[in-house]
Amino acid sequence: MPDPKAQAAGEAESAQPPKELKQAKEPAQDSSQENNKVDPLQKKRDSERSDSIEESITYWQGHDNIPPSLEDAKNTLTEVMGLGSSFDVVFREMSFGGHKAALLCISGFAKDTIMDEILKRLTYLTPENLSTDVFASFMNEYIPHIQVEKGQLLSECINKVMSGMSAIFIEGETQVIVMDTRTYPSRNPDEPSIERVVRGSRDGFTETLLSNVALVRRRIRDPGLKYEMHQVGRRTRTDVCVAYIDDIVDKTQVKAVTDKIKSVNVDGIPLADKQLEEAIVGGGWNPYPLVRYSERPDTVASHLLEGRVVVFVDTSPSVMVLPTTFFDLCQHAEENRQTPFMGTYLRWVRFIGIFASMFLLPLWMLLVIHPELKPAMLEFIGPQKTAKIPLLAQFLIVELGVDLLRMAAVHTPTPLGSAMGLIAAILVGDIAVQTGLFVNEVVLYMAVASIGMFATPSYELGLANRIVRLALLIAVAAFQVPGFMIGSTLLIVLLTTHRSYNSSYLWPFIPFNAKAMGEIILRQPVLYSKTRPSFNKTRDNTRMPPIQENEKQS
Repeated sequence: MPDPKAQAAGEAESAQPPKELKQAKEPAQDSSQENNKVDPLQKKRDSERSDSIEESITYWQGHDNIPPSLEDAKNTLTEVMGLGSSFDVVFREMSFGGHKAALLCISGFAKDTIMDEILKRLTYLTPENLSTDVFASFMNEYIPHIQVEKGQLLSECINKVMSGMSAIFIEGETQVIVMDTRTYPSRNPDEPSIERVVRGSRDGFTETLLSNVALVRRRIRDPGLKYEMHQVGRRTRTDVCVAYIDDIVDKTQVKAVTDKIKSVNVDGIPLADKQLEEAIVGGGWNPYPLVRYSERPDTVASHLLEGRVVVFVDTSPSVMVLPTTFFDLCQHAEENRQTPFMGTYLRWVRFIGIFASMFLLPLWMLLVIHPELKPAMLEFIGPQKTAKIPLLAQFLIVELGVDLLRMAAVHTPTPLGSAMGLIAAILVGDIAVQTGLFVNEVVLYMAVASIGMFATPSYELGLANRIVRLALLIAVAAFQVPGFMIGSTLLIVLLTTHRSYNSSYLWPFIPFNAKAMGEIILRQPVLYSKTRPSFNKTRDNTRMPPIQENEKQS
């Protein structure tokens, strides 16, 4: 028989876990205890709520000054700029002439050839070459570059580095050397697709601010042309440039624009000029644009000479011209590239197209509802047969179809664009008419109105006119003649009360200025336009100097 004591000892031994399991469990318990301990540095990172670079630097090092120790500067840059975690942030530590230094830059913005020349020159230094003031020796004698400046605050240094500049930190110095060695990815200044001309310059703005201001400076070699630089956005720090000709522009208007730009307090404007327009101009839900957008340097130069204010925004290929009027938005550079007679003809054709895009469909619908209003010479107008869909529903469906086609054209690759047009014209439009869903005249007049919308030089104005057309169609369908009259009157009132930086939107029609209205209707020869538009309130109103007495006698 088995011994009871031995059996009990065996059961106790089998109930205890093996020694290997005990040893495996003990480290697991230790690691869980270590995980429960929160890293103080990580805890500080998680609790940071800084809204700007200045606040973030102050949070990490207690002040915004540049630390004299390279190690301290590196630690701060690691937390603020993501040094070590962002692969494009470079902090290259070196030694020049026996002094430790470090180069801070963004690899995607730094121009390699310039950086190589600067570093090559600095590597030749020996301790005997340097004076007691190491910083002054570096900056004034041994950095072969034109655009070099001192940096006093770490936040300013980081902002400039993030915009593409490079900075050299020197051990023991509380200043940095900031060098403009940036180069941005950019494309060629090709002709803008919206503002094409038959004759004229083929260059257009790009997404690089420096290139854009240079294109305008090339056309206006006036020392009075001023470029004021500002930055908008706590995070994006987008460069915004306000341009004007100092002795022509209304200084009150310039101050109003710059004050608005400085007062913008948002995270950023990644969508560039459009977001800035809404921030400084407003307009609410009014569909009509309060500024004119242009991608042509010659058009912008012409507006500057008229006394306008131009706003460039970095990363945007279009610039804002303000103030503007309804008739400014209806003009195109092509009119000034032809003779005055042909320019006037083109301008009238464009005005007719814009008028048709707004009023052709509501007027035709009104004549269909009230045939007695048609003159005898227009008896041929009208649907010769009815359709299965009500007239207003036809207009609304075709309007949505045109908008859908326009949006599809933007997203359709170029080789497929013609195929999409065939599908829209033949498979949709023609079959819809043949099956009796639509009336021929609806498709015809809608096509004319769409052509007028696309012929509008300002894309934003064309979209706003389309909304007005829809509103007039609904007003005519609901109230017939009173609806058309009241809707047209409300449109005039809306445009009259609409103001672009305290300038009348319908000038020179309201308030009426006969001479200026004549220059709108007729494209004047260059030597006939001796004064600038009065609504700009320019300081110098003359385009040409007055004729002297001796010139009159000769």
